[in-house]
Amino acid sequence: MKENLYNYILGIADNSLILGQRLGELCGHGPTLETDIACTNISLDLFGQVRSYFQYAAKIAEDERTEDDIAMLRKEREYKNVLLVEQPNTDFAYTIGRQFLFDVYHLAFLSELEKSKDLTLSAIAKKCIKEVRYHERFSSDWVKRLGDGTEESKAKMQDAINTLWTYTDELFHQTEADKTMVNEGIGVDVTTLKDAYYKSVNDLLIEATLEVPESKYFQKGGKEGIHTEHLGYLLSDLQYMQRTYPNMEW
Repeated sequence: MKENLYNYILGIADNSLILGQRLGELCGHGPTLETDIACTNISLDLFGQVRSYFQYAAKIAEDERTEDDIAMLRKEREYKNVLLVEQPNTDFAYTIGRQFLFDVYHLAFLSELEKSKDLTLSAIAKKCIKEVRYHERFSSDWVKRLGDGTEESKAKMQDAINTLWTYTDELFHQTEADKTMVNEGIGVDVTTLKDAYYKSVNDLLIEATLEVPESKYFQKGGKEGIHTEHLGYLLSDLQYMQRTYPNMEW
């Protein structure tokens, strides 16, 4: 039970950890000062959420690991984030597309996690959902602005959506820990979120005058620790300080 709960928490937290790191890479590089600050604030929101999850995970582990150890000192195959969030900041359209495709899922997921029998997870979800509502509104507005903007912005936004689309189905893949926690009334059955997710995403893409990708080919593996080549480079930056100067604290 404890091992499954621990792995389930990592599956939630790692998404926010890796996406927060990706957004943090943009600090000082946003297209405008206001947008730069907004992306940085979203990154900080995600890291704040991660701390709550990892503090709980450390408590469950009942060993000498701290939240910092769990966040910073695992090997690449031990991270359980979906492939979508580790994709690089190719350009601003890719950053927004990745954020939007995750935000729609994240908001729906937290809405269900609020109902968890695990009071700690429920409390974290209730706290986080206020921030994620803003994240989803921010990324949705930018998808519409870029999609229904200039010829160049439309082309870049469409290219981003087409490329990132292949990673969306994994959001609804269940690991063994997921299935166990659903049966215990603790976890969220993500398979029930799929239809509403794609409807919400498709409706907004149409509103943004973008085409809904028709590709039926999807990639997955991140939840099982099998990642793209991008994660290793990301972790080398994320973990550098902790590995170079051990025992640092967030």
